[in-house]
Amino acid sequence: MAIALRKPDEIEKLRRAGSIVGKTLQYLQSIIKPGMTLLEIDSIGEAYLRNLGAEPSFKGLYGFSGSVCTSLNEVCIHGMPSKQTIKEGDILGLDIGTKLDGYYGDAAITMPIGKISKEDEALIACSKDALYHAIESIKAGMRFKELTEILEDFITGRGFVPLRDYCGHGIGSKPHSEPNIPNYLEGKAKQGPKIKNGMVFCLEPMVCQTSGTPVLLEDNWSVVSDDGLRTSHYEHEIAIVDGKAIILTNAD
Repeated sequence: MAIALRKPDEIEKLRRAGSIVGKTLQYLQSIIKPGMTLLEIDSIGEAYLRNLGAEPSFKGLYGFSGSVCTSLNEVCIHGMPSKQTIKEGDILGLDIGTKLDGYYGDAAITMPIGKISKEDEALIACSKDALYHAIESIKAGMRFKELTEILEDFITGRGFVPLRDYCGHGIGSKPHSEPNIPNYLEGKAKQGPKIKNGMVFCLEPMVCQTSGTPVLLEDNWSVVSDDGLRTSHYEHEIAIVDGKAIILTNAD
């Protein structure tokens, strides 16, 4: 497994691409309201990030037609923008990728549409809190599988389960690269490659309620749990600098 070690100037380019992702997610959260369609949200997001100088890296990637993954309610990841209208009480996942000067940004949130149930609040909080807990736990020298174990333990400790067969990933001058970082442990935590200074990767807790078995919908993109219940997803792109993780996809 060849995991790239990025130089400071590369990390800065990745931070610029990531910052545009963060700003776009922040903007969309401020303007999304009941009655909008997923296609409208996708179009607004694409226009906003282009105005900031980036390209939408998801558009056309592996054949995806949109610029923003819009994952509504039961859809955990890779939701395809459509004419579907969002309504009060929904929860909406937004996953955005950018390309700027040859480097990539990638992050995701799950947001409430108006007032949501306490159960959905807890579901969203699990994916968000798991992400930040894992980021704070990272130290150079630990193994990626130890990080995976931290994510899984946090998710199951909240009474939820991680989505299987999908994972976080390396990122840099390509949108996806080594390593793969699942949210569930297979094998032993003290095995596999170690986290080193200069590595850049995305962590993305994908949280289901009772079953982590994925089901691919008819659009060949949208992924749900086979329990048919609502899900949540959060993601940040991070770099390892001076032995610890720094977030590259903040809106700064």
